[in-house]
Amino acid sequence: MNDRTKYISGTISILPEKPGCYQFFDSKGTIIYVGKAKNLKKRISSYFNKEHEDAKTRILVNLIHDVKYIIVDSEEDALLLENNLIKQYKPRYNVMLKDDKTFPSIVITKENFPRIIYTRNLIKDGSKCFGPYASVPAARMMVHLIKSLYPVRSCKLSLTPEEIKKEKYKVCLEYHIKRCKGPCVGLQSEADYNRNIAEIKEILKGNSSLVTDHLMKEMQTLSVEMRFEEALVIKEKYTLIENFRSKSTVVPPTLHHIDVFSLEESEHSAYINYMYIGNGAIVQVYTIEYRKRLNETKEELLGLGIIELRSRFKNRTKEIIVPFMPDMVIANCTYTVPQRGGDKKKLLELSLQNVRQYKVDQLKQADKFNPEQRATRILKTIQKDLQLPFLPIHIECFDNSNLQGTNPVAACVVFKKAKPIKKEYRHFHIKSVSGPDDFASMKEVVTRRYSHLKDENEPLPQLIIIDGGKGQLSAAVEVLQHLELLDKITVVGLAKRLEEIFFPGDPVPLILDKTSETLKVIQQLRDEAHRFGITFHRNLRSKKQVVSELDSIKGIGKQTKETLLTKYKSVKRLKSVSVEELTEMIGKRKAEIITNEFAKS
Repeated sequence: MNDRTKYISGTISILPEKPGCYQFFDSKGTIIYVGKAKNLKKRISSYFNKEHEDAKTRILVNLIHDVKYIIVDSEEDALLLENNLIKQYKPRYNVMLKDDKTFPSIVITKENFPRIIYTRNLIKDGSKCFGPYASVPAARMMVHLIKSLYPVRSCKLSLTPEEIKKEKYKVCLEYHIKRCKGPCVGLQSEADYNRNIAEIKEILKGNSSLVTDHLMKEMQTLSVEMRFEEALVIKEKYTLIENFRSKSTVVPPTLHHIDVFSLEESEHSAYINYMYIGNGAIVQVYTIEYRKRLNETKEELLGLGIIELRSRFKNRTKEIIVPFMPDMVIANCTYTVPQRGGDKKKLLELSLQNVRQYKVDQLKQADKFNPEQRATRILKTIQKDLQLPFLPIHIECFDNSNLQGTNPVAACVVFKKAKPIKKEYRHFHIKSVSGPDDFASMKEVVTRRYSHLKDENEPLPQLIIIDGGKGQLSAAVEVLQHLELLDKITVVGLAKRLEEIFFPGDPVPLILDKTSETLKVIQQLRDEAHRFGITFHRNLRSKKQVVSELDSIKGIGKQTKETLLTKYKSVKRLKSVSVEELTEMIGKRKAEIITNEFAKS
């Protein structure tokens, strides 16, 4: 495997399984192909893990020396971004558009009593433009939704106050079918019409919650006043808006010549993502990493990144979108920190997604080349999240198993440096507890485990995970207090329902983020303890079944039993064997004894 292949393989191994756009670069750093994917990892991997029939694809794959990607929220967004990138870079191996068509947008025209239309051409007369949308059907559906919610005109009449006063217009079919309130003949005031337009703008911006909140209050008022038919009309509007999820979140065409920066930190590094927006498209995306030297603040680091990247790409935009104010003043340039939902906020969130993914990718890459460093990093994360006094190099987890209330057993699994040490796993037969009693069972196994380790002066864990809630945790704490080990070992309980982590004496559980490395390690411990315990329990039940049905038969010795189980594998199969077949194997007398005994059961 050459250096190029190793590099590409390493890059693919850390790709996210998220929607986005990918770019292939040749040996000179030129973009030769841009593509979109619902799942970046699967799509990019498909280029390299099979032989392609198409000669053009084979040539493309042989020319690839690097892979970059941009993650987005949906497959539709990936389609829009792909279109923008192809137009910007004109990659050699992409099918180029033969015309300059763009994706459709929705426009609120600048005129008296504005109209709502969809178009592929940007209208630069002051009209408000929203989109783009991934397809004409998506834009049409949005216009249809709006017109079903609000009676707006579709005619092209000039509805100035002077023209309306002349009474030269008549209401059309749209008025009679209640899709328009007749502003052309003065039946709807401009103020009332513009209130509807204001709500439509909020929906198209993606701020539909402002409208639905208003509709909910109006619906409740009508219900209190027992005006149920009117309330039902409002409810239908409310339901339509709540079900609407078609708005694109990439870049609206009204945004132009803007920089977007975001920052994410780790213990030793700061990652800064940069996006340049030009002509309603993402034109440039780049992420850099700074190695921290001193106690630099995030404001200082972001300021350094902004100066570096604007200098590198020779950009002179007059507006920069940032998550917080950086410690850097730039002449003739203003910072914008989006505070609420809107187009700029969505761009900042997209930049944050990409910088966070870059951070994850860099950590994965480092982990591959230095497993010891990865283990230390994970253990430090666990120590920080659980506020442990010691680095949890040695962790143990307990789980009880008493399926159907029989054969109660328990399992203890051992992790060292965040990895399972299977040779140190232990099973326990519950001896002092009769019936299913998880609390008493936990008390017994924890006593047996740590009494032994203490008596033999063997290494103790820094952290114990109890699979269960407050009851099982209290039982374990009681034992550790009695053994005078509670000051040396931290013990926590993991509740199954919401993955809550309970600490002794604290009624409020810790709930970690679902993507937390700490939670993943604890879940792995819990799942491994459960698997180990269940396997032991099933084997135990299986052995007891064999003992009760074969060993208890008088006249059938150990050798005969082994012969039969070696051939038929289980008692269940053995029961289906005919007397004649058994006779051939073990003789007539033994065959009749076994058959008669099975007939009784």
